[in-house]
Amino acid sequence: MPKRALITGGSGGIGAAICKKLAADGLQVIIHTHRNQVKAQALADSIIAAGGDAAVLAFDVTDAQATALALQDLLEAGPIQVLVNNAGIHDDAVFPALGARQWQDVIDVSLNGFFHVTQAVLMPMIRTRWGRIINITSVAALTGNRGQVNYSAAKGALHAATKSLALEVANRGITVNAVAPGIIATEMSANAFATDAIAQMVPMKRAGRPEEVADLVGFLASEKSAYISGQIISINGAMT
Repeated sequence: MPKRALITGGSGGIGAAICKKLAADGLQVIIHTHRNQVKAQALADSIIAAGGDAAVLAFDVTDAQATALALQDLLEAGPIQVLVNNAGIHDDAVFPALGARQWQDVIDVSLNGFFHVTQAVLMPMIRTRWGRIINITSVAALTGNRGQVNYSAAKGALHAATKSLALEVANRGITVNAVAPGIIATEMSANAFATDAIAQMVPMKRAGRPEEVADLVGFLASEKSAYISGQIISINGAMT
């Protein structure tokens, strides 16, 4: 029976590339979505048409009860052994103008979402004595970014959580790592950076591709990464 992988925020640009990569590697992919069920189902259909195994699961990662109920049903069919915490939003503003709602919403999805989902799947994963937890963060958590204090705070907290959780499960055959992308060519970033700005910011003079992030995630989800844990791995074209 193939291992099952849950990818939160799986219908977005990076999430979709990760879903396709893991499915191509032989995993049964569960594509999480909250509001984009049509898009997520189209992605699942395309994976199935290509010979992969995919299904859609819709719930709000910020809602502890809804998450627990959705994952309880999912786990009745067996453990999740690869978890990619990719769900995240940004709501940017310079700090003096940052509203309490903007702060809370961004923290809720990235950080509280990580807690709600990971805690629900962890014990079944531990019982199998094999697992991969991969948290998708951001270069903003490493270098900071103007107008993204809330986003940087959420992703930076995930870095700390990654390291601590890695220590807790290191002797259970489970690795925990974070992948911190830089500027990646997705729908979310399409209007955020002009081409000339990317050339100035990124030594490689281009945005990364979602597939490049997915290839790294695929490696971390594989047997080959068994001795890599507690790491924050940047993928950013040599940005410092």
